[in-house]
Amino acid sequence: MTEETRTSEPQADPAVSVVGPRDGETIVLGTTRMRVLEDGSHTGHRLAITESVLAPHTQGPPQHLHGQHDEGFYVLSGIVRFTVGDEDYDVTGGTFVMVPPGTPHAFANLTDQPAVMLSTFTPDLYVQYFRDLQEVLGGGGPLTPQANIDAMGRYATQPATDLA
Repeated sequence: MTEETRTSEPQADPAVSVVGPRDGETIVLGTTRMRVLEDGSHTGHRLAITESVLAPHTQGPPQHLHGQHDEGFYVLSGIVRFTVGDEDYDVTGGTFVMVPPGTPHAFANLTDQPAVMLSTFTPDLYVQYFRDLQEVLGGGGPLTPQANIDAMGRYATQPATDLA
């Protein structure tokens, strides 16, 4: 066995993606800080994963539905309110919520403490939506309801207008 083989250092493998605790692309959307752990570039665009920190009293998005992707949420800490249609669910750490295409949903942190969750997108197409929103905000423009709807429409998503 050679010295190189015995080392405990991870070996670089182009098929494996390792994102450390301080790594990953950061997207800031108002009071939400998102870290992209996988944008689909290592999964053949089948899966994307983000970590989001919702500041206290973050209202989150309006109810919306996705036409082409599933969205999963695993709450790591805090309490996140998920609204699905006209039902509210106050979800605590250790709980997973899976939202299939066509299901109206929204989420918010209504508490005095931050909430952290992992989100999955299958396929990955919705990560670019968050990048687009950050670009609007970074350009000094306001995130108007119409700008948000326009961005959603580029990623097979629409507001759940009958529930707004």
